[in-house]
Amino acid sequence: MWDDWKKIVVFFAPLLLLLIGVGIYFVFRKTIRTRVRMAKQLRQDPDINDWLVVFNWSQKVLYVPTIVASLAAAILTWLKVINPMLVGGIWLGIFVLNFLVDEYEINFKIILIVVLTFGVLCLWLAFLGWFGAFFGWFRRIHVSLSPMGYLLIAVVFSLAVVISWIRGLFFYVALTPNYMNIQAGPTETGEQISHNDYSTRVDTGDFLERILGFGKIVITFRESRRAPIVLLVRGIGKKAAMLEAIRGALAFDQQHIRQATAAPMESTPPV
Repeated sequence: MWDDWKKIVVFFAPLLLLLIGVGIYFVFRKTIRTRVRMAKQLRQDPDINDWLVVFNWSQKVLYVPTIVASLAAAILTWLKVINPMLVGGIWLGIFVLNFLVDEYEINFKIILIVVLTFGVLCLWLAFLGWFGAFFGWFRRIHVSLSPMGYLLIAVVFSLAVVISWIRGLFFYVALTPNYMNIQAGPTETGEQISHNDYSTRVDTGDFLERILGFGKIVITFRESRRAPIVLLVRGIGKKAAMLEAIRGALAFDQQHIRQATAAPMESTPPV
């Protein structure tokens, strides 16, 4: 009898946690300040035409090709239409490339050097007659996982990406021509910094990272003791254009202020 009750409790535990989460949301929904709510607020503000709300993605988002490859490998392994060793080898190659993108900043110059070095190596091996023996060594690498193994890898990386997105709902940066708001938490806790106290730049030096549509926005502060904020953002091309629009609006406003300050005041005629 006790075992049956334990099974019932375990079965309904996820549903109970979900209901608790929904209840917490409805109780605190007026005080929760998410990234979506901030974007809506800025969009509806008639005095702000250019704005940008961004958050820092986890580096694991760069493993999206590995996630897709893992799902495809799980299906192909389950259907048994292709040699599992071949599937595992292709999957391992995609994973290694993703690891290199995540671990190192690979720009176009490095890619060119690697390609030229690989070409010279192939010519050297062919001249010595070792070409077939060298690449035949890779055939000894046998990688084969079960469908559940591939699915587990896809789930682990997907959870890291989803958790990063959820965290970005409450930890984000809102940029406008007049100020920057740094949000740190689900409530109104945040910090507003004047546009004179920080500067921004876009970093798209990582070539492969850029191919995946990602790049970095780096925010540095006038106060040198404060560490810069580095944000890995998706759709860096569009985000960079929006950031340029914010800078343009700021420069336009500053120019008008200087012109208004430099304009001579009209003298009043004596009575």
